[in-house]
Amino acid sequence: MTSEGNKETGEVFQLSTMTSLLAGVYEGAMNYHQIKEHGDFGIGTFEHLDGEMIGFDNKFYRLRGDGTATPLKPEDKTPFCSLTHFRPQIKKNFDKPLNKAEFEQELHRLVPSDNLFYAYRIDGVFREVRTRTVAYQEKPVPMTEAVKTQPVFDFENRKGTIIGFWTPAFAQGIAVAGYHFHFIDEEKQGGGHVLDYVLDHGTLLIDQKTHQSLYTPHTESFLKADLARNDLEKEIQVTEG
Repeated sequence: MTSEGNKETGEVFQLSTMTSLLAGVYEGAMNYHQIKEHGDFGIGTFEHLDGEMIGFDNKFYRLRGDGTATPLKPEDKTPFCSLTHFRPQIKKNFDKPLNKAEFEQELHRLVPSDNLFYAYRIDGVFREVRTRTVAYQEKPVPMTEAVKTQPVFDFENRKGTIIGFWTPAFAQGIAVAGYHFHFIDEEKQGGGHVLDYVLDHGTLLIDQKTHQSLYTPHTESFLKADLARNDLEKEIQVTEG
């Protein structure tokens, strides 16, 4: 593999920052045609906060508050997303039920440090998955206000895929520190931002990353936004659940 290829596969590409979403910056900065050059795997949201993004196997979907999942169009725009070229180095099968806390303990045991970036994929049967999907915002209200009306969905005994990232604590505010996961069912009919889950059985893949690349938009709303958050941890806790 060339040095350029190593750089590509070791990178988490970050479009804009979590602080910009908290400030209500929902103006699209890149379209799907542009972002897919930066990865075949990722999560994010859309212009006007119109749904949750999930992508893997080089196929991306919009998960909306009406419970639908639709493939992205080239012109679909995003103000915020995390992407990578998913090339896992670690694989583990799970054959007994684990709740969210128990599964995260397993994740920690499988990696060398919390101070690195990781991409995760879990394929399996989930006894329960609770998700939310952010809803279309006509005006740029703070995200803590926008999530007050977000639909919440409960999936039971559903086969599907959870993907996402671990971001180290030092990058809080650029992305979401800790685990940030999205879910889609096997039929590609619904899903969203993961709030809670119980895995019945499945397969875990982990891709350790070497670096994060941050792209700062030149949209008017981003350039004029006040990105200094007075209570960053509390705001992220409210918006991420």
